Amino acid sequence: MLILGVDPGTATTGYAAVEEKNGRLLLRDHGVLRTPASADMCQRLVDIHRGIGALLDRHGPRAVAIEKVFFNRNVGSAMTVGQARGVVMLAAGQRGLQVLEYSPPEVKAAVTGQGNASKNQVQRMVQSLFALDTIPTPDDAADAAAVAVCGLSRRGWDGRVREGR
Repeated sequence: MLILGVDPGTATTGYAAVEEKNGRLLLRDHGVLRTPASADMCQRLVDIHRGIGALLDRHGPRAVAIEKVFFNRNVGSAMTVGQARGVVMLAAGQRGLQVLEYSPPEVKAAVTGQGNASKNQVQRMVQSLFALDTIPTPDDAADAAAVAVCGLSRRGWDGRVREGR
């Protein structure tokens, strides 16, 4: 089963196509979609929608996993992340895909076993789960991979890293 994990943002949206195959996790693709700071919000959202749509068409995932909006103090930032989430969800909905939503503590717990894990712990575990030489960069791509792993763990992958990855 392949899931596209997304870490939404209006400047940078992280993505990771993660597949579970025969008990193994495979990182098929990862990276970020960037929008120019000079573009207005409407154009940025159009760019994100197009970019996510192209990824969905290329990888043909069974579902899209996305992080829920989390904010402490900056409501404006949460609103723009919410807009980016909306266009990602629209692209998935247009293709009839299920959208799986998880809170940051759920994602951290799925990857590290601890809902209060640090960002670095999550990134290192993503590196380990996929047997990568380095942490996926930029951070948004590693976060998207963690969201995808969470989606897979909630849909039946048992979370065990097996020998012979």
